[in-house]
Amino acid sequence: MKTIKHLLFLSFLIIILSLNSIAQEKAIGNWSGKLELPGTKLEIIFKISVSEENKTVAAMDVPQQGAAGISVDKIVATNDSLQLTISVINGIFSGAFADEQTLVGTWSQNGMTFPLTLSKTETVTELKRPQTPVKPYPYTEEEVSFKNKNDSVSLAGTLTIPEGPGKFPVVILITGSGAQDRDETIFGHKPFLVLADHLTRNGFAVLRTDDRGVGGSEGNIRDVTSEELAGDVLAGLEFLKNHNKIDASKIGLIGHSEGGIIAPIAANLTDDVNFIIMWAGPGINGEQILYEQGELINRAAGLTEELIQHNREIQSEIFSVLLNESDTKEIYHQLQNAYSGGMYEELSNEQKKIINQRIMGVNTPWFKFFLKYDPYPTLKKVKCPVLALIGEKDIQVPPKANLEAIEKAFTKGGNKNFKVQELKNLNHMFQNCETGAISEYGEIEETIAPEALKVMTGWLKDVTK
Repeated sequence: MKTIKHLLFLSFLIIILSLNSIAQEKAIGNWSGKLELPGTKLEIIFKISVSEENKTVAAMDVPQQGAAGISVDKIVATNDSLQLTISVINGIFSGAFADEQTLVGTWSQNGMTFPLTLSKTETVTELKRPQTPVKPYPYTEEEVSFKNKNDSVSLAGTLTIPEGPGKFPVVILITGSGAQDRDETIFGHKPFLVLADHLTRNGFAVLRTDDRGVGGSEGNIRDVTSEELAGDVLAGLEFLKNHNKIDASKIGLIGHSEGGIIAPIAANLTDDVNFIIMWAGPGINGEQILYEQGELINRAAGLTEELIQHNREIQSEIFSVLLNESDTKEIYHQLQNAYSGGMYEELSNEQKKIINQRIMGVNTPWFKFFLKYDPYPTLKKVKCPVLALIGEKDIQVPPKANLEAIEKAFTKGGNKNFKVQELKNLNHMFQNCETGAISEYGEIEETIAPEALKVMTGWLKDVTK
């Protein structure tokens, strides 16, 4: 009797395993669908395959956002359905097979759920970034590291040096806000790699580094302000002054976005900065920029004017707490109320988690400094040559108010060699674009407009000859 039961159990187990195998096999392949979000459609691709260990594995691509190979942690497949869990972005796809080529389901992320239908496909969208340089390069590339002696943080980066004898002028590239790698990688674009390659081919050495806590660099960028990050720039400058291929009398800075705040701060702390390019760098204070930025981004996303104004009011409440409240617990409590409209205790755990993550993003030394910081006094003190460029369709650092403030500061400060210029049809990344919306950054194949590269290179050659 035990033998019969045992055989029945084995038969049952074989049937279950066979069904699982059939279900897994049905899921194997590339699945693509468009996620409809306010103001845009986002292609989601799941690539499901069998590994060398005979395990079913999956990865997720979001081409428009430059994301590829995001690991899928959990795959649950039946003959009728498929569920994919991506913990790193807190996302879940749940779908039912309409037929062998179609999954009808939903995408859930951070407490929100959207319809998503996936279709099986042989070919999937691949990112096209034609400006990204390919090795071998016609110049020398050195992996370097140096320390910021103020806090003993070690920074890692890449120094590219033109071929040939002699000493070369050099620029240090300074990234925008957030933790960025040395290439300032975003949406699959590598603007600092493209810029470094272009400048090095044109006779300039270029140093680009990983931000604190990224790649080979130590530290945590959330714990420091723009002023302290200027110390990292100066550490790079000291390293370059002692390099046998660098002309120490021709060291300059190119700062993108927040980097355009950091570059003038660093220039005022030393006599060794000989020129600056503010690449979409701000001229007005952070709070004002964020109000303008919020309105432009929301309008580009298709929000109504009523909702745009509502979001502005929430912004104002949040900024007021961060600027005026000093008690840590009270800051947290007031921000919870601001983000939830006073309904924090009634929210689900998932919704509370999302709000708490947002609070962590703004309740930092860096963000509080940025809110308060007015670039004007610093810009007035800068005496070295400066080129300030902002794209006509930049909605993150709007050109009119910022270029006017930058020009006024340099004029009042008596700088004898500066130029401010709005570049036609370009966005915050200096790409040719339709609207300037952030959603376009990943859709555009161009990394940096050739006309922007030409303007920067021509100016650099003029100030270093």
